[in-house]
Amino acid sequence: MGMAVHCNSAPLSCKTWRNRGPTLLPARLCSLPQTPFSFRSDALKLSTCRWDKVASAVASEESAVGSSSSGTDVFNLTYLEGNSWLWDISGVRVLVDPILVGNLDFGIPWLYDAAKKFLKNFELTDLPQVDCLLITQSLDDHCHLKTLKPLSEMSPNLRVIATPNAKPLLDPLFRNESEVEAENGSKVRIQATAGPVLGPPWQRPENGYLVISPQGQLTLYYEPHCVYNKDFLEKEHADIVITPVIKQLLPNFTLVSGQEDAVQLAKLLHAKFIVPMKNGDLDSKGFLASIIQGEGTIESFKELLSKELPDAKTLEPTPGEPLHIPPP
Repeated sequence: MGMAVHCNSAPLSCKTWRNRGPTLLPARLCSLPQTPFSFRSDALKLSTCRWDKVASAVASEESAVGSSSSGTDVFNLTYLEGNSWLWDISGVRVLVDPILVGNLDFGIPWLYDAAKKFLKNFELTDLPQVDCLLITQSLDDHCHLKTLKPLSEMSPNLRVIATPNAKPLLDPLFRNESEVEAENGSKVRIQATAGPVLGPPWQRPENGYLVISPQGQLTLYYEPHCVYNKDFLEKEHADIVITPVIKQLLPNFTLVSGQEDAVQLAKLLHAKFIVPMKNGDLDSKGFLASIIQGEGTIESFKELLSKELPDAKTLEPTPGEPLHIPPP
């Protein structure tokens, strides 16, 4: 469906990574009306690379999504339940892991079938114009094809940043028909980090992300399983951390971490604001739903956090309502 996307002159590194390091695969460079997108890395050597169709990952240790906005940086974070978000970063709108069409059932509804509790009538057509689609993982609760197929019909040229594991799913859906150009000006930088391994131990990890606002006044970290590479993140910081805080457990297996792990994540990144996700808080049924157990509460998380990071604030999002976070 898509034309080849070229990055013959853009300063990108086309390295790959191994083990559990951050994703370092090529990303799409884009320019948009009013909110131009571009990706660059000042720290890495220039490389010439070419790839087809949708870009599958953040490009380098410091990739960037450009914004023409100026002034004070602001994050407006709208929680769409589950793992889904709409972020407005000083005018750049990023749609994250959207599930907006039908239920979440992984194609096997007898095993698991979940619906949203609050935003039952929220649809794709209710979204504002979106500048970028951000995908953290390749499974259906993040890369939801029932949502992404109609989204691609509405916006076939939508810019995509995703885990490389989702590339086979996204390539048939999205395309970019223009030459890619690097843009000057302020930038919303998006940096990939290593997330969980969802499969055999030799499989490539999924993605977390660090998102830096245009003026560099705010940095956000997001990974929806509270699984992270400590050695990598200890070199970073984030003013805002979006993370699950309530664990989701199967017998002898942790699906989603939280509680003390979320506290240590916030401490590691010197977070000022923690935005707790309730990604297990869905109307669910099926065998799998019957054996998943939650552990901890937001209140127990706050108590743990107060001992380790007493100055940090926990900001609970209300589904469908923007959570406004200016620079501290």
